[in-house]
Order: sequence, then structure tokens, then C-alpha cells
Amino acid sequence: MNKLNKIAIVTGASRPKGIGAAICRELAQKGVNLFFTHLSSYDKVTGYDDVMDNWADEFKRELREFGVLAESMELDLAEAEASTRLMDEVEKMAGEMTILINNATHCVEVGHEDVTAEIFDDHCAVNVRGTCMVSVEFAKRLKQAERGGKIVNFVSGQDKSPQPGNIAYVTTKGAISAFTASLAAELAPYHITVNAIDPGPTDSGCMDKETQDFLKPKFPMGRIGTPEDAARLVAFLTSDAAKWVTGQIIHSDGGFWD
Repeated sequence: MNKLNKIAIVTGASRPKGIGAAICRELAQKGVNLFFTHLSSYDKVTGYDDVMDNWADEFKRELREFGVLAESMELDLAEAEASTRLMDEVEKMAGEMTILINNATHCVEVGHEDVTAEIFDDHCAVNVRGTCMVSVEFAKRLKQAERGGKIVNFVSGQDKSPQPGNIAYVTTKGAISAFTASLAAELAPYHITVNAIDPGPTDSGCMDKETQDFLKPKFPMGRIGTPEDAARLVAFLTSDAAKWVTGQIIHSDGGFWD
């Protein structure tokens, strides 16, 4: 077993080019054991070009090459019992779960004229209820074990500027910004930090050249964000160096403006 004995849970690591996979690699390099969730059926519907059958098994082998433990499960966070099922599986691993990265998300880009109750419900089930209940279940188990920990959520810049044309996604991600601040206050006495990252537009396998050409001038640094950019910030927020950082919404987007 690696010397740290920590287990990090990363939701939504279904593709080699995704932010979830980059986070797993970054933490594995630092000696952290991994448990990741995946849902390839969702990625196939959204049209990502790097969706692979049986990729989770290949990815576990890749992570284990860093000398860490790596396990996974297929999980739809829209399921009401997803949070308990997930934590039960993680607790079967050797080590102590101390890190939770809520990276899984649901997104269908529609504006107010096309959004339906079903579309809103689908977003709420994953982005709000799923994220919130996984965080709550994680926190309860850490408190029971009298163990501190780190929670990192992903948001989408909705508190920075308007994002017309994506109303259900932006609304549910806004809920997670509010959730982050309030949960951080509740968990601070137990030495569990809660923060959120807005990575800005990120090239994670879904941007065509036209989109890249449109976005690039909006980045003062002259390039579009990568999954590795987000992963490095996750590594910091889940390290001892960030134990005094909680309740923050961090816009790690290379100065992106819109």
C-alpha cells in the first residue's frame, strides 16, 4: 500500500481526455489511492470522440502503475441510492477515504424556449441532488470516523457572467455554488473543507476547431484551458497546503472573459 493511505473519490471519470481522468492521474502521481465512477452510456449520447468500451478497466491498470490502489464502479448519480452505494463500495478498499471530487455532471444545452420540465429534472437529479447527497454521505462517514477531509465541487462560471442558451445547466451549477458555501460552514468544525472550481472553457475532447478559434481570443494567456489545469488545482485543494481554504468558488480559468 502506498505511504499516504488516502483514498480519493472522483466521480465522472469515463473518458481518457476528460477532467475526471486528469484528476485521477494527478492524484495518483502524488501517491493517493483512487476510486472513480464512470457512466459511458452518458458520454456516448453526448458524442465525445474518446468514449471507449471497457475503458475503466484499462484506466485502473494505468493508475496502478503509479503504485497506488485503483478501483471503480459504473454509477448513475441520478439514482436515489447512488450516494450510499458509492460509499459502501469505497469502504471496501484498504485505506481511508478523505477526498471527494464531485466532477460528474449532466448537460444539455438549451435556452428558455426549448427547456422542458424533464430536461430540468434530469439536470437537477445529477448536478444538484447527486452532488449534494454524495457530499452529505461522505461527510457523515468522515464525522463518524472522526476524520477530516476535503470536498471539491465543479461549477461553471455562472456567478461570473451570464451564460444564455444553457439555462438548466447554469441554474443547477449555481445551486452548487450556494451549496458549497453553506456546507463549508457546517463542516468546518469537523476539519472538512469544501471548495468549488470553475475551470472555464476546457478542451476535454468536445471542442471543434470553430469553437476553439472563437474562444481563444477570450483567454489573455493565449490558449484554451486543459483538463490538467483543473487537475493541478484539485491537487492543491486536497493537500495539506490548502487546509485553511474553505467555502471558496475559485475561477481558475486563465483570466477568461466573455
